[in-house]
Amino acid sequence: MLAYFGRRLLLIIPTFIGVTLMVFTLTRFVPGGPVERMISEMQMQSMEGGRASQQGNQTLSDDQIAELNAYYGLDKPILVAYWEWLNKLVRFDLGESTRYYEPVWDMISERLPVSVFYGFWTFIISYLVSIPLGVLKALRHGSRVDNATSVAVFMGYALPNYVVGVFLITIFSFHMDWFPMGGFTSDDFDDFTLVQQILDIAHHAVLPMICYIIGDFAILTMTMKNNLLENLAADYVKTAIAKGLPFKQAVKKHALRNSLIPIASHLGNVVSVFVAGSFLIEVVFNIDGIGLLGYESIMERDYPVVMGILAISSLLLMLGNVLSDVCVALVDPRVKFGS
Repeated sequence: MLAYFGRRLLLIIPTFIGVTLMVFTLTRFVPGGPVERMISEMQMQSMEGGRASQQGNQTLSDDQIAELNAYYGLDKPILVAYWEWLNKLVRFDLGESTRYYEPVWDMISERLPVSVFYGFWTFIISYLVSIPLGVLKALRHGSRVDNATSVAVFMGYALPNYVVGVFLITIFSFHMDWFPMGGFTSDDFDDFTLVQQILDIAHHAVLPMICYIIGDFAILTMTMKNNLLENLAADYVKTAIAKGLPFKQAVKKHALRNSLIPIASHLGNVVSVFVAGSFLIEVVFNIDGIGLLGYESIMERDYPVVMGILAISSLLLMLGNVLSDVCVALVDPRVKFGS
């Protein structure tokens, strides 16, 4: 099994190169790169200053444009430029933003605590709620409790989280004024005491957290319920009960553990959510995390930031898949990877 996980870890390298090379190549063919954006901004400034549009078109000469392309490495062949980016990456250098002229790593690390906060609590709350609820729904299948909770589960499964976010802001922030319209903290956050700061963060986090949780909540709850129902109907559980084992003990010792295997396989995917955040939720709630940074970088054609976020998120996603296999092997001793 160790050899299997060793091969899985080694496969991360070519997979990572393939993913990042593909996106790096796409950034070279997408119109509106950093130089074009810079020219467009200068033209807009010229027009806002009351000058004629013809003057705006003459903001940069061909030589200046060529110098800018050389400065950003856009004049080099794709493979050469990608090799240079990869060499910097192995030295933990993600480059410099073409929009804000700051190191990409500094921009990501500034926003990392916000995304980790939401990722961590989404993970904790989702599993603490979904697993007991899934067990309850399975044991009381067809009851009023099962039917009532199924309404919430299916609504969470059917509605995109950003749509839920817009709905929650409209009702609870705009009309009722119970929660802030967005942001991670209040403007006077630094003047608060420690207790006030904790309450302020929690007050801002309620609505976004619902959006983060609702998708995982529906999937995990139904996965837990369906697998437990399937195991309760299996012959080995019926045999254990027929031999005199109490029903609760049969569920606890036999059915529940096997039902947790699919849940364990989902654990690794959570790793990337810890730092990557959610683009749309952070945009809807104006949360200054990695998701919002990634969205703005794509819109502004800030390719070094886009590549930096892609490198981190794709690496964590692949490590998460390996971690999922480890979790499955720990939960189910029958699993023998690589044998």
